[in-house]
Amino acid sequence: MTMGWIYRVKVILNMIKFEHTVFALPFAYLGAVLGSLVVMDRLPSWGQIGWVTLAMVGARSAAMALNRLIDRHIDAKNPRTANRAIPAGQISVPAVWWFVVVSFLVLFIAAYNLNKLAVQLFPVAVFVLVIYSYTKRFTWACHLVLGVALGLAPLGGWVATTGQIDGVALLLFVTVALWTAGFDVIYACQDEDFDRREGLYSIPARFGLRRALNMSRWFHAGTVLGLLFLWLLTPLSGWFFVGVLAATAILIYEHRIVSPDDLSRLNTAFFTMNGVLSVVVFLFAMVDVIWG
Repeated sequence: MTMGWIYRVKVILNMIKFEHTVFALPFAYLGAVLGSLVVMDRLPSWGQIGWVTLAMVGARSAAMALNRLIDRHIDAKNPRTANRAIPAGQISVPAVWWFVVVSFLVLFIAAYNLNKLAVQLFPVAVFVLVIYSYTKRFTWACHLVLGVALGLAPLGGWVATTGQIDGVALLLFVTVALWTAGFDVIYACQDEDFDRREGLYSIPARFGLRRALNMSRWFHAGTVLGLLFLWLLTPLSGWFFVGVLAATAILIYEHRIVSPDDLSRLNTAFFTMNGVLSVVVFLFAMVDVIWG
């Protein structure tokens, strides 16, 4: 029985691409560090960082598992996703539901051990994480809803160490939301034809590949602008500016390797480059905090 549960957990972790937590976790840490510096004039404690990590693991795991559950019938029809764990019969629906419940419980425990505002915002986070997977059924703005969901990572980190929300926190939230929406539009390009056939909504299905990629560029231009305003409005200085330049270069490269006529390097643009970007921004911010 123990081996059976270990196998189920391994299948679920592979299904939700647990390693892609790297997309959001560095920005959650950035929110925690910046919030503590701007509001409290100190670095967060290791205890706070630990609870932020646990909250992020719980939130991201619940969101991805829910997405796989809610979209399981759509995934079964799409040749690209038909081999995912649930439609392929590798894991049962009840097992994934249990994983979702436990993941949300982990998120709640982390929030409870941080502060009152974190607990009060728990239902909001759950609502956004649940509703995202349904949005592709009725609006092409689903990418922006995903942006809101991932933007909660740095906002949650900020709340974790300060117990409050201010203008800089919201700027960080919007910056990450635009970054997420931009790369999700790129990722959705590979399903343009399938989404149209199935009556699903996305920016590529609604506007076509060329216009979709242009909209993604505008979202990412907003990301760069947001990072520049963070540099101006926080104690961060020269090193963080170098990080902003590096992030800009990564985004430019991401858009150069994907075009309406060639999506062959889409996975590189989506997975590799965005994982690198989040780590780069956080590392340069920390170098700035320590040596700036």
